[in-house]
Amino acid sequence: MDLGLQDAAVAVTGGTAGMGRAIAECYARDGARVVVLARTESAIDETVTMLQSVGSPDPFGVATDLSRPDTVEAAFDEIASRWGVLNVLVNTVGAGASIAGTFDDIDDARWGEAFDLMTMGAVRTCRAALPLLRKAPWARIVNLSAGSVQRQSPRLMAYTAGKAALTSLTKNLSQTLAPEGILVNTVSPGTFITTQIHEFLADEIATRGVDPDDDVEIAAVLQDMFGHALGQLGRAGLPEEIAPIVTLLGSRRNSYTTGADVNVDGGSDFR
Repeated sequence: MDLGLQDAAVAVTGGTAGMGRAIAECYARDGARVVVLARTESAIDETVTMLQSVGSPDPFGVATDLSRPDTVEAAFDEIASRWGVLNVLVNTVGAGASIAGTFDDIDDARWGEAFDLMTMGAVRTCRAALPLLRKAPWARIVNLSAGSVQRQSPRLMAYTAGKAALTSLTKNLSQTLAPEGILVNTVSPGTFITTQIHEFLADEIATRGVDPDDDVEIAAVLQDMFGHALGQLGRAGLPEEIAPIVTLLGSRRNSYTTGADVNVDGGSDFR
């Protein structure tokens, strides 16, 4: 299927690891120009090399801290000077293991971190991207929320609350931008094997003596701890399994879906 992405201008936050990297690669393979926004220069450089190798005609990266409005604005200023327009913004950034925990575990600073990165981070990128999206002949925004918004986990309280706020923001933004033809959706992953999962499971991995590089062993730990969240397929997802869904929603081919929250969870929504 031709998604109409050849030479499209695409920005992916958190685009150097996990789902963000897989999404950036998926766009690149369809011929899009891709910019990745992330914190670490070395990871950006390595990702840009990969994007070029798989077909992106003009990939680049910008070191960006989404908790700092000045770096977000500077990143989109650079995109503006290079491309002039933006067709797609994908926000994949989540918070790491530092905000995991039950209600009794989480202090004000960690609550603030959850909302500042996952909710306000998207607010900042959407605000900075909108002038460029409005200049494009077609434009899409896709924000990654979380399956735990629908199936609450007491061990992920702040994370889930931040993602729930992001889902609400996205729904409202879809209504705001619909008259301009800018489509805005969320995709909600279930349990996926990502860097964040490794961070979250670090203590459990060490206790069990599990090989942190063995996805099969990691999946077994997830099954023990979150069996109810692994869905009808009975396994965790891989980043490359969510990328095509995000790419379709954030493409010219998607001309009618907006304000949706799409589950990619191995069927766990039906349990």
